[in-house]
Amino acid sequence: MTAEVAATSIEIGEILARIPHRYPFLLVDRAEDYVPGESIVGIKAVTINEGFFQGHFPDYPVMPGVLIVEAMAQTGAVLMSKTLDVDPRGKTILFASLDNCRFRHPVRPGDLLKLNVRVARARGGLFKFEGRAMVDDKVAAEAEFAAMLVETPQ
Repeated sequence: MTAEVAATSIEIGEILARIPHRYPFLLVDRAEDYVPGESIVGIKAVTINEGFFQGHFPDYPVMPGVLIVEAMAQTGAVLMSKTLDVDPRGKTILFASLDNCRFRHPVRPGDLLKLNVRVARARGGLFKFEGRAMVDDKVAAEAEFAAMLVETPQ
């Protein structure tokens, strides 16, 4: 692994330090191609062991679209947290808006979901993103969304 690749990759330990999500709601396993203030690619290995597959759907398991969007949002939060070097004690990044969301292809057990997130605009503690969730060369979902940095009580 080259120093350049290592500098753009974010492993699970850092993700856990940057965003508050935990099992069963943490939907990003790692990230790559991080460019500060610009873009990131989140990675989610989708397995049959995901709890939501018990009911969605038992005979044809499909990852719920809202969870694909949540995975994009979590990827954006990692990008935002690292770019702003957020101290998670006392601050939280919250989903602020969702627009132009489209679901194009089902995500199933065994898929490697790549969450391509790009900053469209950033102003202080508010970031607007464009996201595209991919499985191989197929677009699973795409959306525009925003997140904001808020103070949280200790």
